[in-house]
Amino acid sequence: QLQLVESGGGSVQAGGSLRLSCAASARSFGSYAMGWFRQAPGKGREFVATISGSGANTRYARSVKGRFTISRDNAKDTVDLQMSGLTPDDTAVYYCAGHFFGANWSGTLREDVSPDYWGQGTQVTVSS
Repeated sequence: QLQLVESGGGSVQAGGSLRLSCAASARSFGSYAMGWFRQAPGKGREFVATISGSGANTRYARSVKGRFTISRDNAKDTVDLQMSGLTPDDTAVYYCAGHFFGANWSGTLREDVSPDYWGQGTQVTVSS
């Protein structure tokens, strides 16, 4: 079982920065591939970024690449999303998610697999 709690959301002006954090509660947190997703008003949930269990591998959505950075601290059981160059299009509820693919999995979240574990979400609002 993996329990996830996001924090760090808020309101910011375009061009600003925010750092989201996700606190995890689970045995062997480092064995979970983790990621961030978001859902804007009236739209479906979309992938933002993912990181492997060790932190060695990351992958980003094209829309955020170069602006957002995902990282994790397995000693603290946290995964963060540093967001910069924010635009109104980044306004959404941001969700932390995790999935256990097996002890031998060293990759990130898979595009064809919906993560098993989700946080409750944190609102990010970017004004122009």
